[in-house]
Amino acid sequence: MKIIRKSMVTPPPQDSSLIVPEGDAVGRRGDPWTVLVVDDDPDILAVTRISLKDFHFSGRSVRLLCAGSAREALEIYHREPEIAVALIDVVMETDDAGLRLVKTIREEIKNQTIRLIIRTGQPGHAPERFVIDNYDIDDYKDKTELTSIKLYTTVRSALKSYRDLKLIETNRQGLEMVLKAAPGMYLHPVNEIQVFFKDALSQVIRLCQTACPIVRHAEVDPGDLCGFVATLESGDLKIRATVGWDMREQPWAKMVLARIDKATATGCSSPVVIAPGQVMLPLLVHHKPIGVIVLGNLFHLTDNGRYLMEVFAIQCASALENFRLYDELEGANRRAMRMLAVAAEFKDTETGDHVKRLSRQTIETALELGCSEEVALEMGQASMMHDIGKIGIPDAVLLKPGKLTDDEFEVIKSHPGIGAAILSEDGNFKVALQVALSHHERWDGTGYPSGLKGEEIPLAARIVSVVDVFDALVSARPYKKAWPVADALAEIRRGSGSHFDPTVVAAFLRTHRHRAEIRGDDAIKEVFSGRTI
Repeated sequence: MKIIRKSMVTPPPQDSSLIVPEGDAVGRRGDPWTVLVVDDDPDILAVTRISLKDFHFSGRSVRLLCAGSAREALEIYHREPEIAVALIDVVMETDDAGLRLVKTIREEIKNQTIRLIIRTGQPGHAPERFVIDNYDIDDYKDKTELTSIKLYTTVRSALKSYRDLKLIETNRQGLEMVLKAAPGMYLHPVNEIQVFFKDALSQVIRLCQTACPIVRHAEVDPGDLCGFVATLESGDLKIRATVGWDMREQPWAKMVLARIDKATATGCSSPVVIAPGQVMLPLLVHHKPIGVIVLGNLFHLTDNGRYLMEVFAIQCASALENFRLYDELEGANRRAMRMLAVAAEFKDTETGDHVKRLSRQTIETALELGCSEEVALEMGQASMMHDIGKIGIPDAVLLKPGKLTDDEFEVIKSHPGIGAAILSEDGNFKVALQVALSHHERWDGTGYPSGLKGEEIPLAARIVSVVDVFDALVSARPYKKAWPVADALAEIRRGSGSHFDPTVVAAFLRTHRHRAEIRGDDAIKEVFSGRTI
């Protein structure tokens, strides 16, 4: 078998680093089209080679691969995945070897993109109508009619069809990538914004690798795609994520900022060349820039690739704006919870420091129990609302320095229900509602207001129950002095299994043991001596 690999690469233009908006979209610009010639007649192979010697289509030459049999053709096919056209003889090692090759490619390998052209010198072995009706081919030619001009026309037409099919497939893959990536952009938790930026940069690089093939010439070796994503804050760029980009080279910053001004003026989110091989993708919301994605070593961007990147940029900008709005909403909720907590503290003798301590120790205990950071923070915020219902308790009862009567204690016991009623007005306060309603429930079922038992009590409420009692013990009140921390910890331990969830108590005590070991507090360490908490 004689395999001819002739590459006629068009030299790059003088400024080969600029993006080429036009041209082919299914291969690297300058790479030749691969055409497979399957024929056992050496003269046919020679004539074909001469006829296509100076052939060019869409700025690319032709590389011929030759096989003398269907078996050899399959070997070449499996080594060369990007064969655009195959010119196949019918009669070779068998009378129908070429037709069997067509069936193998179409039906077994299931390649519907390669253009298959049957050429035969013995039409009697494969009548034209029969072959066209029964085999998935793209053209049928008698060798006697296939002159040099007709061969040129046939191959050009086949390459055009192949290019269009590949372009459709590239479009499909690119749009599929954008559609698959879009939902994931909106699913990142607001506290994982850095992960969002890394994913966005990785996605756009993969999109470019699919839809924007990299040009490679002997004179140009651009390397792998690289880039960074940045947000625009107070007129400056804040780098959020990078891939292979050398941040020590600073000139790009001025170029990006200058181009952002232009993008703002035009309201255009299309890719923009900012330097040889460097492309900026503006992230605009309401025609105003909120960030950019900059890619390097991108030397070939087709119209199709430009469109797909613009669609991706719109999705990315929308997701980023969604993050910002969600963060503002979360901030508003946190401020609302803080204000409600402070309002409740004004009704009591405590200061805002109580809810701060409660929040901190609730978070520490939740983390010690294995809760995620997001869940622990939510519980910490909710803990500040545990006594919001005290707003509805008369001052004469709430601030009474002496012992409460049974009736007065019943009034006090109504504050969980009052708090739950207040917080039920907004679904964002679901965990806070659970804490406010259930933090006076007891593990053994003797608490109030509902007499819940064991794990019927929400975990957040079980944690706050421990932390709240501990803070009450170590804090001075009108009716008592503050307990020493060691005594308060011992009291919490005594309540394990009756008042408190034993697992929560163990986690709470571990946080204090860690703190005591760090501070060298012998009095507190004594509480844990001889015990495994």
